[in-house]
Amino acid sequence: MASLTALVVDDASFVRDLVKRTIRQHFPVIETAEAQNGRRAQSLMSRQVFDLILCDWEMPEMSGLELLQWMRQQPEYEKVPFIMITSRGDKDHVVEAIREGVSEYLGKPFSAEGLSRKVLKVMGSTLKQAMASSGRSAEPVSKSDPFMESASLLTGKAAKPAEPSARASSASGKAGVTPSKTSAMLRFGESKMNTRVRDVTLTEARLLARSDQAFPPVLAPAVVDIETGEGKMARLNGYVHQLHAVDKRPDSEFVSVTVRFVDEDADKLEDLSRFIARFRTGQ
Repeated sequence: MASLTALVVDDASFVRDLVKRTIRQHFPVIETAEAQNGRRAQSLMSRQVFDLILCDWEMPEMSGLELLQWMRQQPEYEKVPFIMITSRGDKDHVVEAIREGVSEYLGKPFSAEGLSRKVLKVMGSTLKQAMASSGRSAEPVSKSDPFMESASLLTGKAAKPAEPSARASSASGKAGVTPSKTSAMLRFGESKMNTRVRDVTLTEARLLARSDQAFPPVLAPAVVDIETGEGKMARLNGYVHQLHAVDKRPDSEFVSVTVRFVDEDADKLEDLSRFIARFRTGQ
């Protein structure tokens, strides 16, 4: 039976689902609630005192930073742990969040293991005692966790931290695939991998990668870094929608990775639109 409560705040429903699933699987003593933005979270927090807040930074109506600022002004929330989960990982934003009283900072894309470690760190003895009372031990997510293993089930190889590989560029001419010369970095959890862009729209990117790498699980948060020209780099937040072998063979040399974007940043979409126009004309 749950004895602690956590509020998950993010405008992306799939991120909320991933966070809740990780907590449910590894910290069953924590009951989770959710809110799609800071304003809704504020309303819930005014009616109930939560033991933990896990919150995105950029959201409509009220940002994560604004929620944190309000929260630290409430006597009942002065010492409640607040984990900021966001792709805004530059030094200035980290310093700003720390100044406002954030407990921990978790960058997107994140892994279930990374999230688990952060929860353990900020909850400390409170979580360990609650888990012990329920006959469980509070341990970080293991590498054998089903959340992390879905990549190995889909690719037929054990998941391990990926190292950047330039070999994806040799894909041309293999298995009937003719990828573009455009490269993209796919970042997920604490790993990253070099890929080639097969196709891209304003809503998704199809990437090509060698199958001898470790792949992210389906539905995992991911960031696609694409150089859009004029020295600009688009860092597009999304989630892994699909993984499939390029060949209908168990030893397929290449895997296609489809990433669905969740970004609504107008500047990013404008840069991406111009890139797509050049990509499709081969310029």
